[in-house]
Amino acid sequence: MLKHNHFRIAAYAIFIVTVLSLPAFFDEFWLNRASKYLVYGMLGVAISLCWGYAGILNLGQGLFFGAGAYMLGMSLKLASPTSLQHGGEGPVPDFMLRNAEPGALTELCCINSGSYLWLPFQSQAFGLIMAIVLPVLLAFILGSIIFRKGVSGVFISIITLALVLLVRLLVVDAQALTGGFNGLTDLGWLTFGGYEFDPYSVATYYLAAVSLILTLLVTRLLVNSRAGLVMQGIRDDENRAKYLGFDAAAYQTFFFCVSAAISGFAGLLYVVTSEFVSPTFMDLAFSISMVIWAAVGGRGSLLGACIGAIVINVLGATISESEVFVESWQAIVGLFFVLVVLFMPNGMAGVVHGWCRRFITKPSKSDIGGQPQ
Repeated sequence: MLKHNHFRIAAYAIFIVTVLSLPAFFDEFWLNRASKYLVYGMLGVAISLCWGYAGILNLGQGLFFGAGAYMLGMSLKLASPTSLQHGGEGPVPDFMLRNAEPGALTELCCINSGSYLWLPFQSQAFGLIMAIVLPVLLAFILGSIIFRKGVSGVFISIITLALVLLVRLLVVDAQALTGGFNGLTDLGWLTFGGYEFDPYSVATYYLAAVSLILTLLVTRLLVNSRAGLVMQGIRDDENRAKYLGFDAAAYQTFFFCVSAAISGFAGLLYVVTSEFVSPTFMDLAFSISMVIWAAVGGRGSLLGACIGAIVINVLGATISESEVFVESWQAIVGLFFVLVVLFMPNGMAGVVHGWCRRFITKPSKSDIGGQPQ
């Protein structure tokens, strides 16, 4: 009989082959939608890493996703033709022109208070770098404070929830600097190495697909590493880990930052595929939705959480576009989540894992007593 590790490898291989083969069956429109679903899959991985493996329930993951999206969105906004239609020498976003201070020069340096912060984003390379750096920096500062102070459990969820709501309010209130409720629209295309990534092209789909695959493989290696095993030990019994000499706060902060980096990367990819940035990325409902995706797929499984995120979003999009369920699709998705929580506490991955143990695979010694991974 097959060992559990062999089945896991087969599951990853099937998923990777499926993702890479979709362009052979989908047209440009559906490829664009599929690329967005893959981005959601990356968010599922981020939640699984943070919640399932590190035991940190972050209800403000949208903060890191939104931060990554805005960083690249600012660069792509300046690359848009509409940012050059004012007649000046350098690009200026159209919403800044509508909110310009009386008598101000039509330049990024001084059109309104704080507009100079946009100057470095004229380089798309800077926007790409900041889309990862800013979420990681925010996570490092927040994690260092929370974990060094010994905050744990539901209090972490409350703090992250409050923080994402606060940042969203700041983004919306800074209308002249961020676009406010409207966000950033009419963006240019990402240009890398002289190639423009058309959101509806096969190349853009593969950008999202390869990014997701690499994220899955790297996080898989991470959780199987010594650091990953120590982190799981801290999750199960933090006091015992501290007694053994491990710096629990350092490990928790590290995994918190890795999860933030994945979310920021997902945010920049979403901007490339959707061509807009919105403060709704930092809505509480969106952050909670990520947790639901991971719970449905299985928070103790990186691949399960990824597939859960994709399935829930495909299901939601399909039902919402049906004339029969257009008014009730959210209730249907919510009911599906309730049923999963009641009858599949470890998510879809837990069910598959149980079937494999019972009918297909022969568990190795290291698998006995473990959670689905």
